[in-house]
Amino acid sequence: MKKQNLNNIKNINIINYFIKINFIKTYVGIMKKTTVIIILAIVFLSIYGMQEVNYFSTKIVIDKNISTPVLQIPAINLDEKANFESLSKGVMIDELSLKPGDGKIIFHGHRTLLGSPFLNINELKAKDKIIVEWPGVGEVNYSVTKSYIVPASHTIKMGNDSKTLYLITCDPIGTTINRLIVEAEPTGKGPLNDKNVLVNANQDYGLFISIGFLIIGLILSYFYPIKEDRKFIFVTVTIISIILFLLYFFPIATENFGFLEYLGI
Repeated sequence: MKKQNLNNIKNINIINYFIKINFIKTYVGIMKKTTVIIILAIVFLSIYGMQEVNYFSTKIVIDKNISTPVLQIPAINLDEKANFESLSKGVMIDELSLKPGDGKIIFHGHRTLLGSPFLNINELKAKDKIIVEWPGVGEVNYSVTKSYIVPASHTIKMGNDSKTLYLITCDPIGTTINRLIVEAEPTGKGPLNDKNVLVNANQDYGLFISIGFLIIGLILSYFYPIKEDRKFIFVTVTIISIILFLLYFFPIATENFGFLEYLGI
């Protein structure tokens, strides 16, 4: 009888041991899943960061072109060199636009991604100032008159029947359903401000993003609550940081790196 009781006790202890082991494995498994989710989140955010770093780094090269017009809107802290080629390179001047003073001019820009230059143009109010530095023309000042939302199919008849400036972006943020349009009329013209044309106001943003990601990532990996998984967070952050710095120093042409561009404008 005693032998049978001892065997029963031993069996119970073995069962309890396996129950504890399975519980620990299950618990650790759940925590591991948490780490996987964290890493996936870091990777997803890094894709956005890579595109932004690459964008700002590419603009350092593009913006050395002193013949490129500059768009400034003090009310929303916008100071951006425009281009005539693609939205993937920042604020784009519509190909049908005329020079300031000669007729209508349209600036297109993203509200999200690629620098998000037109993120806050919905905040512009009547009489807010817009400055266009245009080499060969001078500094042209505009005053906002109105803003409105139209379907994406809306078109503007171009020509020299007016000298209106248009800012156009997508609305709501993150979609391409409608277009938000801000109109402004010229109020004066002066000599070109060479300093504004020569300087790229955003040239260090790519470096700031890279350093910020590295610092925040290292802090996360150091204080991550699952100690045995800290090394995975650290390795992930290190690899992504290396890629960010490589993109900063050796940017890729934005038209070949714009896979997130179509998520929203």
